[in-house]
Amino acid sequence: MTTRLIEDLLAASRHGELADDEILAFADEPDTGALCEVAAGIRDQGHQNTVSYSRKVFIPLTHLCRDVCHYCTFAQVPRKLKAPYLTPDEVLKIAQDGARAGCKEALFTLGDKPELRYRAAREALADMKQDSTLSYLRDMAELVFTETGLLPHLNPGLLEADDFAELRKVSVSMGIMLESASERLLEKGMPHHGSPDKVPARRFETLRLAGEAAVPFTSGILIGIGETRRERLESLLALREANRPFGHIQEIIIQNFRAKPETLMANAPEPDLNELLWTIAMARIIFGPVMNIQAPPNLSPGVLEQIVGAGINDWGGVSPVTPDFVNPEAPWPHLTNLANETRNAGKLLVERLAIYPDYAVRPDKWLDSAVAPFVRQAIDGHGFARTEEWSAGAVVTAPEGDLARVTAIARTRPSEDVGEILAKATAGDALDEAEIVRLLKARGDDFTHICQAADRVRASLVGDEVTYVVNRNINYTNICYFKCQFCAFSKGKMSENLRGRPYDLSHEEIMRRTVEAWERGASEVCLQGGIHPEYTGQTYIDICHSIKQVVPDMHIHAFSPLEVWQGAHTLGVSLEDFLGQLKEAGLGTLPGTAAEILDDEVRATLCPDKINTSQWLDVMQAAHSVGFNTTATIMYGHIERYEHVARHMLRIRALQEKTGGFTEFVILPFIHMEAPMYLKGNARKGPTFREAILIHAVARLAFNPVIKNIQASWTKLGHEGVRACLAAGVNDLGGTLMNETITRAAGASHGQETSPEEMEAIIRGLGRIPRQRSTSYGTPSELQVQRSFGARTLSEPIYTTANKYERDRRNKKDLVRPGLEGGERISGADIV
Repeated sequence: MTTRLIEDLLAASRHGELADDEILAFADEPDTGALCEVAAGIRDQGHQNTVSYSRKVFIPLTHLCRDVCHYCTFAQVPRKLKAPYLTPDEVLKIAQDGARAGCKEALFTLGDKPELRYRAAREALADMKQDSTLSYLRDMAELVFTETGLLPHLNPGLLEADDFAELRKVSVSMGIMLESASERLLEKGMPHHGSPDKVPARRFETLRLAGEAAVPFTSGILIGIGETRRERLESLLALREANRPFGHIQEIIIQNFRAKPETLMANAPEPDLNELLWTIAMARIIFGPVMNIQAPPNLSPGVLEQIVGAGINDWGGVSPVTPDFVNPEAPWPHLTNLANETRNAGKLLVERLAIYPDYAVRPDKWLDSAVAPFVRQAIDGHGFARTEEWSAGAVVTAPEGDLARVTAIARTRPSEDVGEILAKATAGDALDEAEIVRLLKARGDDFTHICQAADRVRASLVGDEVTYVVNRNINYTNICYFKCQFCAFSKGKMSENLRGRPYDLSHEEIMRRTVEAWERGASEVCLQGGIHPEYTGQTYIDICHSIKQVVPDMHIHAFSPLEVWQGAHTLGVSLEDFLGQLKEAGLGTLPGTAAEILDDEVRATLCPDKINTSQWLDVMQAAHSVGFNTTATIMYGHIERYEHVARHMLRIRALQEKTGGFTEFVILPFIHMEAPMYLKGNARKGPTFREAILIHAVARLAFNPVIKNIQASWTKLGHEGVRACLAAGVNDLGGTLMNETITRAAGASHGQETSPEEMEAIIRGLGRIPRQRSTSYGTPSELQVQRSFGARTLSEPIYTTANKYERDRRNKKDLVRPGLEGGERISGADIV
């Protein structure tokens, strides 16, 4: 082919998939450097500045195999082995050593159906009362998973549909190396002669069955075993085609042949570095930006930077415990050295599980229900391995690396795409979903650049003041008939996780708490609670009257969109009419809670009977239209993906551009400890520390300049966490609270009150200027400010035990469940 045509094809490959004939045209392309440059650019589109690896332990269940590949030393004959199979104790000992060393993957490698070739294998299986090698593999994978928590990845060779169904129950991923699609390599004198399981058609059938079974699958090619470049390309194209119907191939391995003594190919030439780089680059060009392309680092010591430059994004499994039993002559690199060499190539080394991120964040599709909970609780929102003890609500020191990165001097410029997004956001232009998602994925120096850009925007927009409000939380009842899967607060007949006694505060207790708060310098009471089945809109109106009766000047910040919707429905009036009645009763502003994630794909699981996305937005728009200001919130770190967070922000911004009614955006990390959905294995452990800080920075950029105030929650992040957020775009610390029950019910341990003295110490400690504010960001009276400092200790709150109630079935009104009552559903790319 002409140089010009190759250049045209390379240019086209940056923007889309090339056809098979176009790919085959590269078979004789000598310019590896040009291919690598294009491949690296394509890789960066999908994997940004990261290269991943899995910390694994290698379990060679049996070295027996019915195949006789001419390059293999893993397969042995029975007389050379102590025993045909590892015993359960031996398997468990290897796994336990791996678990103690921080491994998360148990890689089971074994020969293909050795009982079909060796009597010793059949006898050993009979002695263990096993039907086959695969049944023993199933039992050992289950043993390791149950006893150690390691997540099994299985490489058992050819499989039938029934095999996949059984093995999927005890693993998170499986694999089979294609090695080559060339039938020529089966001929006499070639490396696959005499190996019935290396027939390409049989391996592709296993690949197809894996897709039908929805198994995250690994495959790849072995280069330098006698194949031509064209045959390599044909093999990769065949794998691409096999992946089309199911999207189940999670990685493509490009493995270079290493000659080994005592094999028929002991003297065969090994592929040189140029061949390896050429093949890696072509794999990336063929599969595009999303596919994970892997090259084992132990097979190419000293040239890892060049391999990264050819387009890989993964090093595969690396074990701190066991050798590479397939390539025993090639020791694993030390993880510190691997991280350094990856950094020298301009990338950040990130740990993953055996199942890759894009599959891990969709467990309902890709995992059996027995293993899915363990994956959910082992990943972050991106799907990479969760590698820290910190979680929102827990009193645990933040990881030093992420804490330092917030204010560190970045060693590199931001990635090109991140730099472009930051310039756009800094200028006040609205970001799109993909751009917000890209920012939420940031790690390493990109994370630092985003935090610092957000802080510059904060300084430009609102200056160096950090605000807080002296308020009291009054949660008037914990009885609720809704079934929100994240809530550990609500109690009652329909509660899924009873914790503590159900209560329903009397008006006298609400009034007492209000007076006490006023005397302690509060300018606001914040009221929220469960949706009691006996409450109507009149209940909320009466609560407002009670408060105004005892402290007319107290600002009432109360009632989420769910209470408003339910209140209007029970009174049979419009949203606007009910909001007007609340205003007349003394309501000052509304909290924008009950938002959780404003995408109905998430809400269908998270809070199915609650108001849906459209209904939440309708209440907020109605509130703004009648003159109320409101906050907006997000509750994240549970089941949502980054794209859901992005859509949430875009919907909030779109409404703010219409109404201007949101005073602040309040960011609430999921507290997992006592949440029903977490205890059932259906949620992550909340955000990681990196995610918790980053979302505040991204919110500042995504809402610039339409929402000026970004608030961090000290009840959920603790004082250390909010300090980090104040360096990443935050300018408000919310309320002092006095009482806090909802977050504590979920398991948080950061207390019920942060006093004005503590607030101002945190703020001044960062060189910022504290300012006590009113709910609407004005200035409270001087008297209230003075009262707030040195306030006396609170009286012990009184929780009125709820009376048992029986609704009169003859007069029973249907309970309001707006999420189940139809109406417009919003998910995906729809914004408003």
